[in-house]
Amino acid sequence: MTGKMETGKEIAGERRYRTLVIVIIMMGVMMSAVDTTAVVLGLPTMLEDLHSDIISMIWVIMVYLLVITILGTQVGRLGDMFGRVRMYNFGFAFFTGASLLCGISTSGTELIAFRILQGIGGALISSNSGAVIADTFKENERGRAYGFTGVGWSVGAILGILIGGLFVTFLTWRYIFFINLPIGTVATVVGYAKLRERSPKIMRKIDFVGMGLLGVGLLLVLYALTEMSGFGFSSEYLTLLGLGALVIVGFAFWERYTKEPLIHFAILRERVLVSSILAAFFQSLASFAVLFLIIMYLQGPRNMTPFNASLLLIPAYVLGGLIAPYAGRMSDKFGARIIASIGLVVQISGFGVYSLLGINTTYILVIIGAILNGVGSSSFFPANNSAVMSSAPPQAYGITSGLLRTFSNIGMVCSFAVALIIASLAIPRATAFQIFLGTGKISSTLSQAFITGMHSALLVSILILGIALVLSVFRGREKRTSANRH
Repeated sequence: MTGKMETGKEIAGERRYRTLVIVIIMMGVMMSAVDTTAVVLGLPTMLEDLHSDIISMIWVIMVYLLVITILGTQVGRLGDMFGRVRMYNFGFAFFTGASLLCGISTSGTELIAFRILQGIGGALISSNSGAVIADTFKENERGRAYGFTGVGWSVGAILGILIGGLFVTFLTWRYIFFINLPIGTVATVVGYAKLRERSPKIMRKIDFVGMGLLGVGLLLVLYALTEMSGFGFSSEYLTLLGLGALVIVGFAFWERYTKEPLIHFAILRERVLVSSILAAFFQSLASFAVLFLIIMYLQGPRNMTPFNASLLLIPAYVLGGLIAPYAGRMSDKFGARIIASIGLVVQISGFGVYSLLGINTTYILVIIGAILNGVGSSSFFPANNSAVMSSAPPQAYGITSGLLRTFSNIGMVCSFAVALIIASLAIPRATAFQIFLGTGKISSTLSQAFITGMHSALLVSILILGIALVLSVFRGREKRTSANRH
C-alpha cells in the first residue's frame, strides 16, 4: 500500500514538473514573440528618436536573427556539455539583461550592438528549449509539448502587437524592451530554482572555425542583399554576394572533414531527420517574406498604420495558438508526416487567398489568408519539431535542437532580405523601405505596381512551400515508442 502511494506521489510530482517545464519554455517563446512583433511596430519611432537611418533600422531586426542563426548549433552543443537546463536558464538571464541595454540605447549603433547581445541570449533559449522538452517528455508525448510552445508564440505575438502599439503610441519604444524584464526575471528565478538536469554531460569541442565561416558567409550574403534592396544592383554588391556564397561553400567543406563539426553529418544520415530539418528551412524561407509583404501591402496600398495592420493578424494568432497543442497531440497519435503535411497544404491555401488581394478588396480576405497561414504553420511546427527530436540520438538532443533552429533561422533571414528586394523591384527602393517602416504612402500607380510584385512573390513562396511539402510527405515514418506513458 505504501509503495503504491509513493508511486502515485511520484507520478503526480512528475506531472507537476512537466507542467512547470512547459510553462517556462512557453515564457521563453512568448518573450521572443513579444520582442519580434513589438520591435517591428517600434521601428519608425526608433528611427526618429535615435536620429538613425532606414538601413540601420532594418539591421535592428536582421542582426538579431543573424546571431541566433550563427550560434544555433554551438550553444546547443554547450547544453550537451554543461547541461541543457543550465544553458537555457543562463540564456534567459542574458536575454533579460540585454533587453535592458536595448531599452537605454542612445543611438542606432548602440541598439544594433545590444541586439547582438540579445541574440546571444535568444540563441541559448531557442537552441536548448527543444532539448529540454526532449529530455523531459517521452517520444509519444513531445508533439503535444511542442504544440504548447506554439501557444506561447501566439500569445506573445498578440501581446507584442497590443502592448507594442500602446507603448509606441502613448509611452516610448523603449518599453518594448523593458517589458522583457519582469518576464525574464520571473522565468530565470523559477528556472534556476525548479528545473532539473536530466541528461548526462557530454564533452564536446566548439567549432570556432566553422562558426566563423558560417557567420562571415551569411553576413556577406545578407549585407549584399540588404544593400541591393536599398541602393540597387551593382558589381560591388554582386561581388560580395558571390564571395559570401564561396565562404559558405568553404564552410561546407570544413564541416565535412573536421572532427567536431558545427553541422554533424553523422546525425544527418537519418532520412526523417534530414527531411524534417530541410522542410523547416523551406517553410521559413517561404513564410517570413510573405508576412512582411502583407504588412507592407496593408501599410502602403491600403494606407493603414503599423498597429492597425497588425490587428488584422490577431485572429490568426488566436486560432494558431488553439490549434498548436491539438496538432501536436495528433502528431503523437498518427505521426508527424501526416499532420505536418496537412499544415503545409493549409498554409499554401492561405498564400493562395493572399494572391487575390488588390487595391480595393475586402479586408476579410486578409483575415482569411492570415488564419489559414496561422493554422497551417501552427500545425506544421509542433509535428515537424517532434519528428526531428524523435529521430535524434539522446546524446545529441542539444546539437539537433540547435541544428533545427539554425536552418529555420537561415530561412527566416534570407526570406526577410528577399522580401525587401522583391518590394524594391516593384516600386522605388526608398518608398519600399518607408512603407515597411510605416512612414511613407504611395500613389495608386505605385500601389498597383507593388501588388503585381507581391503576387509574383507569393507565387514563388507557394512553390517554395511546395518543396517543403514534398520533403514532408516523403520523409518516411519516424520511430516512436508507445510505451512509458505518464
